[in-house]
Amino acid sequence: MNYDLIIVGMGPVGATAANLAGQWGLKTLVLDKSDTIYQNPRAMGFDQEAMRTFDNIGLADAIEPHVMPYRASHYINHEGQPIKRIEAAKAPYALGWAPNYVFSQPPLERALRENIQFFGNVDVRLGCEVQEVSEDNGVSRVRLLCKDGSTEELTSTYVLACDGGTSAIRTRLQLQMEDLAFDEPWLVVDVLLKDGAGAGLPDTNVQYCDTERPSTFVVGPGRHRRWEFMINPGETPADIVRTESIQQLISRWLSADEYEIWRASTYRFHALILERWRVGNLLFMGDAAHMTPPFLAQGMCQGIRDAMNLIWKLALVRRGQAAPTLLDSYQVERIPHVRRTTEVAKEFGQTICERDPERARERDERLMAEMRANPGGTVRQSLIPGLVAGFIDRQAPAGELFPQPRVINCLGEENLLDRFTGQQFRVVMAESFDRPDELVAQLERRLVERTQPITLVRLTSEDPQEEHQYRELDDLLSDWMTKQGCRVLLVRPDHYVYGGARTLEEAVALFERCLEGLGV
Repeated sequence: MNYDLIIVGMGPVGATAANLAGQWGLKTLVLDKSDTIYQNPRAMGFDQEAMRTFDNIGLADAIEPHVMPYRASHYINHEGQPIKRIEAAKAPYALGWAPNYVFSQPPLERALRENIQFFGNVDVRLGCEVQEVSEDNGVSRVRLLCKDGSTEELTSTYVLACDGGTSAIRTRLQLQMEDLAFDEPWLVVDVLLKDGAGAGLPDTNVQYCDTERPSTFVVGPGRHRRWEFMINPGETPADIVRTESIQQLISRWLSADEYEIWRASTYRFHALILERWRVGNLLFMGDAAHMTPPFLAQGMCQGIRDAMNLIWKLALVRRGQAAPTLLDSYQVERIPHVRRTTEVAKEFGQTICERDPERARERDERLMAEMRANPGGTVRQSLIPGLVAGFIDRQAPAGELFPQPRVINCLGEENLLDRFTGQQFRVVMAESFDRPDELVAQLERRLVERTQPITLVRLTSEDPQEEHQYRELDDLLSDWMTKQGCRVLLVRPDHYVYGGARTLEEAVALFERCLEGLGV
């Protein structure tokens, strides 16, 4: 067999999956029909989970010049009145990173691709089109059309379809998408401000909930700004994408000599979820599995979560450290999360896209009343759910994201906790847990029996003296564990909490349930 894993599609999600596969030691091939990355921006926002993933890959410093924290979003009605505010969570940040970012996609994709070269177990082939994916007795076969017109067949255990919203693999299998009933035509325009221009533009993101022309303004990094305009009845994509039409639309904010048009494209914003994410050893990821309207800046984030959720599971199965049934948890975990996040984005879109004046008036009254009741606005991170089913324990904080504090280790080094522990199962013990040595002995005995790698984290308020001891700088994690009523946490490699415990007996039982769930 040629590979453990073949990834079809090398956009940001496929490239992220390839980097994770490289870290987990999977012999991997990444294929893309294009020779180069797409040079124009598409996605423009990602969140703290995605940034945590990029940092885990080792890219935080490389992409820093091309990202900046996301501004708050203000919703304005047709009279210019504020009707809704979406704010960002305040520091200290729960995951160690700013809650949301705007970014330039081409440099991010270049950084992801360049990083792959450091993994000797990951091959990349560009300019190759996948013609067919089949499976026979657990062996996946991928037939390629190569640059020179020849065909080639490669084999692997698993195949990931990361080939986008128009996924040819999904289409050939005639897999059905659940339609969440959102289908609206929009024009997306990215511009680069000229020197000295833009001083009068909003300093934050704005959703213009105007019945005549709903539109969006986003502050990008550097001189990058984006407008999105709903296409009105009677207008055609071909007409509205013309330079003169774009200049007329943007004239509300800027004159034509103050910017250069970087990209202008028309889209239909959809809300769709694939009903079946796994066909044998073929699995779907990113836009091939779901499409989310952009109003919550979660489209690419959904795909990054897919990659984080799946790759470690594939690696454990290939190592014999988990049964193949673990892969069934991928769809079980991801579909409810994607559905809820997509529904929130859809609700935001419906708020913005309302064209009926009477319903818009009712919307304004309702949202203004909500603002009076909650003058601090809605915190964006509160809208993103945890896991509700799958490979998690039975009660809270199972399924929650594991916080990431800044810590100091026994060598006096200060950093984010992930940078010390990596992506492994972690047993985290609060300082108040009074039987740490007994728990460690119990775990070590079971680890020898089950060959399951695990990392220990012991929190202390004193200067750490031993390996695996860490002192927090802001008590972020300690306070969170106290709030959750836990003294011990078992954390998955993708940073979701498997479960929590208070006593030694509960912690040992928790670990046994985890091993049972892994099927080892």
